[in-house]
Amino acid sequence: MWRRPWAQRSTDWFARICDRSPMGTHPQKRVASFENSRSNIRAARTAGLSTETRSMSGRFFDTNVLIYADDHDHPDKQARALELIETEINARRMFVSTQVLHEYFVTATRKLGVPVTIARRKVELLTELNLVILNGQDTLGAIDLHRLHGFSFWDALIVRAAQRSSCDVLYTEDLQHGRRLDSLRIENPFAS
Repeated sequence: MWRRPWAQRSTDWFARICDRSPMGTHPQKRVASFENSRSNIRAARTAGLSTETRSMSGRFFDTNVLIYADDHDHPDKQARALELIETEINARRMFVSTQVLHEYFVTATRKLGVPVTIARRKVELLTELNLVILNGQDTLGAIDLHRLHGFSFWDALIVRAAQRSSCDVLYTEDLQHGRRLDSLRIENPFAS
């Protein structure tokens, strides 16, 4: 039996933040994608998705920041993660990728013991934010980042998604704090 009653409160808190942000109630979701063919644009519009480009700066979240929001074994990191998530959702600047959603679900359910229904609900809420859907060009771009900068492939895919979504900050504790890749700055939100 799962013994962390806080998870439902955490999900409720997250849902409230998403619902009161302008993004949480906005009828259109923004999806970053390289594909600009007529059929893809038409399909996106049919699905109610926006295909406009963003002019505001974004904050891309790596999986570990989302995981710390659920991790009561690290209360300082949990508090910082929750504060950061709330701030960026309210500012409409929070971005995640499909990879981050997949990793979050697996890690939350396997390592933290979050029930599948609660983890699924959080993933559902995250899909209502700025979602980067990865494609074949992202895979090739990640391979190039891996080759040129020595990132692991999975970290390179995170960097690629952050760059493609025109984010100026990537929040992660897995990469070198303060490093710059063109206009993208890597920040460890838990660094002292």
